[in-house]
Parts: sequence; structure tokens; C-alpha cells
Amino acid sequence: MTERTIVATDAAPAAIGPYSQAVKANGFVFCSGQIPLDPATGALVDGDVQAQTERAMENLGAVLEAAGSGWAKIVKVTIFLAEMSDFGAVNEVYARYFEGLEPPARACVAVKQLPKDVDVEIECVALA
Repeated sequence: MTERTIVATDAAPAAIGPYSQAVKANGFVFCSGQIPLDPATGALVDGDVQAQTERAMENLGAVLEAAGSGWAKIVKVTIFLAEMSDFGAVNEVYARYFEGLEPPARACVAVKQLPKDVDVEIECVALA
């Protein structure tokens, strides 16, 4: 059996269900979806979809760091949107995290509803 290690950090929101923030296995980090929760308070951030995207990306970055990974090691991102009309606004924030880097593969899908009725959730797979 392949070794797997659970990744957890207080710098990102605690899981709101029966899952881990991330799991390391076979040289990869599989990060659970991050929504715009403030890790210190557990409260949703105020603001528009760009503010929500910023917080979700910061949370994702904290999980990656705890796993010994980072933005340059991401191989695949999936973005879930409550409204596809937010695609451009989310891209503006998202792109800043990959400035000067070769961007990862990515999918972006609109869904009917996200946890806590947020506008965006972001997950990724990265190299450990």
C-alpha cells in the first residue's frame, strides 16, 4: 500500500465535514476545495467574488505550504463557480498567483450551489 499523509494547518480553515485539508501520496498533494472562510474566525469573508477568490486562494496557499509544496508545483486546478458570469472576475485574481510561473492545467465549472452558499471554491493537485 502507498503511504499517505494527512496535511493539516491552522493557517487555513478547518474542514467543515469528514475530509482532510489535503493528503500527500505518491509524490503528490491532493488539496480539498477551499472556500472563502477566514481561518482565524471560521466566518465567511465579506465582499464580492473577487474578495472570495482572494481568500480561497490564500487558504489554498496555506495548505500547499503546510504540505511542503507551493504555487509553482501545482499541476491541476479545478474552480467551481456558482455563476459562470463570474469567470472573468475570478480569473483576474487567480492569474496574480501564477505571475512569472508556468500556469497549471485547469478546469472551471459552474455548479448549482456551493457549501455555505459561497460564490467560488478552488481545489488543486500539486507535486509534493
